[in-house]
Amino acid sequence: MTRKRSLIRRGAAVAFAGTAALVLAACGGSGGSGGSGDGSAGHDGHSGTSSSAAASASASQGQHNAADVAFAQGMIPHHRQAVEMADLAPSRAQSAEVKKLAADIKKAQDPEIETLSGWLTSWGEEVPPEGAMDHSVHGSDGMMTDEDMDELMAASGAAFDTAFMEMMTEHHEGAVAMAETEQADGSYAPAQKMAGQIVSSQTAEIQQMNELFGKD
Repeated sequence: MTRKRSLIRRGAAVAFAGTAALVLAACGGSGGSGGSGDGSAGHDGHSGTSSSAAASASASQGQHNAADVAFAQGMIPHHRQAVEMADLAPSRAQSAEVKKLAADIKKAQDPEIETLSGWLTSWGEEVPPEGAMDHSVHGSDGMMTDEDMDELMAASGAAFDTAFMEMMTEHHEGAVAMAETEQADGSYAPAQKMAGQIVSSQTAEIQQMNELFGKD
């Protein structure tokens, strides 16, 4: 490894680990429509009731603010890079556990990208284009550099497993920090809910990676 990272054990992750699978499943199901998170309103076949339900849902969720926009615009490229990293595992990882972890990350974060993009579109805000990975622009902490990604792509076997877990731990820590900022400063209820899910699931995955790394 060209640069050293420490894998930080988070005590809180132990409490979250038992529910990580349920949280990931919830993440996968929360954004399938790619909309604003209230797509269930208005499907009862009665237009008047539908409009009323939609208005009520909108009111309960509240208006979005600048923090919500920053969260969505930062988390999209952040998730895209995590998915890119996870896509390397099937052909490069040696450990079956690392391959399973990578598959879980991809399964959870792909639908969240769709949901975040839908929110930005509905708010009239720019959706970060593919390849927009500059964390200095989007505020996405924990992003890997081009050099890091080249290193990961060049690795295989046990070396890949170690590099993947080190980099993904740092990546997850950045996502948790971003999500905690959204929880503190955001106002859009669905975005704050997603932020809570990210904190729970990714903290649990950090703990899992710490444990796997300790076995090497």
